[in-house]
Amino acid sequence: MQLNIEQLKELVFKPNNKIYFVGIGGISMCGLAELAQHHGMQVAGSDLHSNNRTKYLESLGITINYQQTADNIENFRPDAIVYTLAIPEDNPERVKAGELGIAEIERAVYLGLLNRNYENSINIAGTNGKTTTTAMCSLILIEQGLDPTVHLGAELKQFKTTVRPGSNNHLMVSEACEFGRSFLHFYSTTAAVLNIDHDHVDIFPTIEDVVYAFAEFVALLDPGSNLVVPAFDPLIPKMLEQAYRLNPAIRNQLKVFSFGYPQDRFAGHKPDLCCEKLDFIEGYPYFRLSLSGEYFGNFNLKIPGKFNVENAMAAIACAYLNGAEAEAARKALAEFTGAEGRFTETGLYNGARIIADYAHHPDSITATLQAAEKIPHKNLYAVFQPITYSRAKGLADGFVEALAKAKNPILMEVYDDREKDHSFSSEIIARRIQEKGVNALFFGSLDELEKHLRSVLQEGDLAIIMGQDVRTIADNLTGRTDHFK
Repeated sequence: MQLNIEQLKELVFKPNNKIYFVGIGGISMCGLAELAQHHGMQVAGSDLHSNNRTKYLESLGITINYQQTADNIENFRPDAIVYTLAIPEDNPERVKAGELGIAEIERAVYLGLLNRNYENSINIAGTNGKTTTTAMCSLILIEQGLDPTVHLGAELKQFKTTVRPGSNNHLMVSEACEFGRSFLHFYSTTAAVLNIDHDHVDIFPTIEDVVYAFAEFVALLDPGSNLVVPAFDPLIPKMLEQAYRLNPAIRNQLKVFSFGYPQDRFAGHKPDLCCEKLDFIEGYPYFRLSLSGEYFGNFNLKIPGKFNVENAMAAIACAYLNGAEAEAARKALAEFTGAEGRFTETGLYNGARIIADYAHHPDSITATLQAAEKIPHKNLYAVFQPITYSRAKGLADGFVEALAKAKNPILMEVYDDREKDHSFSSEIIARRIQEKGVNALFFGSLDELEKHLRSVLQEGDLAIIMGQDVRTIADNLTGRTDHFK
């Protein structure tokens, strides 16, 4: 069934209409299902695996099927189904929906429809830092009393879930992912591009492809919209020029707001939001910001790293442009301990501090390890699991360079739940690091890796566990079972 945007909005936001989510246990899908229920829809869905998110949705009264069969669609008779890129066309539920003439909506399209249901929509894009920045921005807006609806790609302690339903349709905040060009379905009144690096090599073979995708994202903005960008990213001017060519109506018509440091220049000027002073106390940032050359405020974070100062500046900028003030930002950021899996301290094992992190790109690994080095420790163990074989292979040089700087790099086999070509291995990365004279280790199973860590970690050590399912080891070591404490 082919429907235009207005017809789709009518379909998915009409109270009591039935929406069925195929793959409802996914980190984004579970939140969208919760928001659909909040908007008055009748919601059900399916997933092949039970997890904490599906159990949470069931506690809300949402029916979840753990087998994906045609009967599920036949019995529920939804007005629309929502599916992810990981769900193939021959999925039995999608096939049945097609036979019955039920509208099929890809996840990113559905999220874009949700954007359009709000007067103001903030979408935060970038290769790295989207989830943390979106969480920061949301908490600042909440502290200001602006009551946003929020969609995150991770669990947040303050929400006890991945989303926050607002009480009205005034403001929505969401992260905007470039994978599969998903963000090209979104609607923004404020957009942020945090950084541009080469990633998702299965979708974007070259860095030029990545730049062009972000240009397409920016070109979707209407004249008069806000655009938040870093003054220090060398690819931003190129991306902007491409966006202006794609949509000439926005040239000189966007409210472009830059953030950065005193030495940076954007369009020949000092950044609008500028970090004038930055110190680290036991690894954690304390910094002073100016706005348009005038003192704006002093801030501190409970999460480490210069990259999180940059995430904070972007969050403050997006929130400020939507009505938040410095004091709300100061208070919200001082209390923020991070989204789940973003430099999350899970506890202690044998006196060693254990950190779980989603770092999945060479640059994010480098930034994470630099932040870790500022935290007092004896030995630092850097555990990394690449996410997808295409990324592991395509960015292997970068992974080797980033991990070779660590004293104790440990590679876990690639995590991949969507690609068919498994011809590459993390062991190749480990061997190349060894060729540089660094004692890199490789493990093919989570059990063997966990056993090794239990044997080497001692009091005063610090273990950074980066990747996807490898992060479960961080919980296993410390006994953490509740992500919301």
